[in-house]
Amino acid sequence: MLRPLFPLAAVILAFGALTTTALFDAGYWGIIKPHFQSWGAAQVLADLAIVCILSCFWMAADARKRGIASWPFIALTLVAGSFGPLLYLLTRELRSPTAP
Repeated sequence: MLRPLFPLAAVILAFGALTTTALFDAGYWGIIKPHFQSWGAAQVLADLAIVCILSCFWMAADARKRGIASWPFIALTLVAGSFGPLLYLLTRELRSPTAP
């Protein structure tokens, strides 16, 4: 079975580039502000918040089973959204033994 290291790293790099561009273009508040301008945008923000919160619970349980500290990834999720779970998945893959 192939390990998803390259796809995960590619997603993190591409999403990081998009986030950096958005931050330089609009600033942190400029990224958040549009989500308060319509019910449709608020729904997207709520959806992302729900997914991030569920990811935190999943990371805590999965990390406990694997002996990985989950708090840095949970903190990152609360501050930077998807970067927390993405980096957790990458770390988890790097720490797991290679598949036969």
